[in-house]
Amino acid sequence: MKVTKRSIAAFAAITVLTSLALAGCSSAKSDDKSADGAAAGNSGKLVVWVDSERVDALQGAADAYQKKTGVKVQLVGKNVDDIKDDFIQQVPTGKGPDITMGAHDWLGELSTNGVVAPLELGDSGAEYLPVALQASTYDGKVYMLPYAVENIAVLRNTKLVPEAATSFDDMIAKGKAAGLDQPFVVEQGAEGNPYHLYPFQTAFGAPVFGTDANGAYDANDLQLGGEGGTAFANWLSAQGKAGTLNTDIDGEIAKQQFLDGKAAFWLTGPWNVGAAVDGGIDVAIDKIPSPTDKAASPFAGVKGFFVSSESKNKVAANDFLVNYIGTADVQLELFKAGHILPALTAAADKAASDPIIAGFQAVGGEAVPMPAIPAMGSVWQFWGVAEAAIINGADPAATWQKLTEDVAGAIK
Repeated sequence: MKVTKRSIAAFAAITVLTSLALAGCSSAKSDDKSADGAAAGNSGKLVVWVDSERVDALQGAADAYQKKTGVKVQLVGKNVDDIKDDFIQQVPTGKGPDITMGAHDWLGELSTNGVVAPLELGDSGAEYLPVALQASTYDGKVYMLPYAVENIAVLRNTKLVPEAATSFDDMIAKGKAAGLDQPFVVEQGAEGNPYHLYPFQTAFGAPVFGTDANGAYDANDLQLGGEGGTAFANWLSAQGKAGTLNTDIDGEIAKQQFLDGKAAFWLTGPWNVGAAVDGGIDVAIDKIPSPTDKAASPFAGVKGFFVSSESKNKVAANDFLVNYIGTADVQLELFKAGHILPALTAAADKAASDPIIAGFQAVGGEAVPMPAIPAMGSVWQFWGVAEAAIINGADPAATWQKLTEDVAGAIK
């Protein structure tokens, strides 16, 4: 997937969709399932918290909903760093919003605190990317209306390496053939970065948790250990000795080495593509090359909207999310504001006319939702430190075994 500065301009092509006036959000989809009987007949207000950068993207939907139903939608721009804590604190007092924007990995905490209400998606659930719907579901209920999916992928400097790698070893070989001492970079740091290394861990058959029959993560089924975990730990150790993985390389150093042409491959997210393109690099977005014969599956982070458990107008809130935010034109407006792959399949396919987005979408097809269950906190506590220790020479089997025991103990 080759990308140049000109391809960034392809984002502008999406603006053609604004000719689908946002007033059209209440289309046939809305006519089938709207709250005209319940919400339209009641004058009222929905207060919606969104991050400040996306207020304008949602204003058309808010205006269209008020025109259609008589329910005013008040968009309140919030600092993204404050939204979750403010929501948890204010909802029980009755002072919070009816709807808040947020991330799927808040779900465990929001559910535990009893501040979110489940949604009724009806048949529209099938219209979303599977990973987005899975991430929005907790304890068998959908709690979030997803609007964007984000995952990491490999950025490749096509002038240094014209062809995508077929495996992890092939990636390193291609980079060395291009005369590079450090063909591949990935953010680590002194305390490690398991988020970025997780694709390789999954390739060894060692996911963090197993899943139940419905695809939900099971905190009682810790799968870090076993033969797969030990094999991954041994691989980490080998990469540390070879210098392929290095805890001295943090996010900024990884970026600079790629921008300076000292590395041909960079495992990172869409948030760093702009820096590479602006730096004059001819970038391709590749799947993550696996160190085994299994796929390397990264975490997916899904963004969306939650309904307050204390909202006095839950029917209207559900209607606004499902039939207005859950439309292609609104999700594409949100895409234009953040350039993150839309969660609605129809919108995602249109956004993927840009090769950058298409590349991340292809990798996202192999992604798994980051676990939102409370037990995940016990994993993060020990995970990165153990990986960093192994990369730096600690006994891989013993260190990974201790990690597994520490996590299991913390969960219990």
